[in-house]
Amino acid sequence: MPSPSDHEKRALRAELRERRHNLTSTEVEQATQGFLQNLQSLVTALDARSVSCYLSSTAEPNTRPFINWALASGIRVLFPISREDGLLDWTVGEQGVEKTGLWGMPEAVGELLGPIAINDVDLIIVPACAVDTQGTRLGWGRGYFDKTLGSMEKRPPVYAVVFDNEVLPEVPKEAHDQPVDGVVTPGRILDFSFE
Repeated sequence: MPSPSDHEKRALRAELRERRHNLTSTEVEQATQGFLQNLQSLVTALDARSVSCYLSSTAEPNTRPFINWALASGIRVLFPISREDGLLDWTVGEQGVEKTGLWGMPEAVGELLGPIAINDVDLIIVPACAVDTQGTRLGWGRGYFDKTLGSMEKRPPVYAVVFDNEVLPEVPKEAHDQPVDGVVTPGRILDFSFE
């Protein structure tokens, strides 16, 4: 039976999906420039030589210019591949092409490196529909990243990518939800500390 938190999450996701859908092409273009600059700054500040990052769909903050920059800069990029068992595989996408994955999301095509390949990166960049100021991430409801992050013994910094108006005072939280260390928006980089 769905919990009250499930209903809250579903309603918030629907509202945020609608907001994203209503962005103008100019707003999206400006946001894309901000995401690129702030993700570059984050990678540089952390001196990350290997990152994991998702291929964005048209409804998500655009990570593609950042990925192109990272690859051109010699940074190793791992891309998530959804599996039917709820885990993520990873690939470096050496074929340079993409396909539609299990849930209709774009995924890189390449040799599958297995779920533990994520343990070798310096920075994890995850999708989200919202993040609150305590570092609670609201994903899209499949649980892939929560499972992945929850199973890591020693995880590198994890940053979610959302639009400026998707950093909220609070989002619904359940026991399995994994916190993020920070958030990247077009306008800023927010760091949360979990002592």
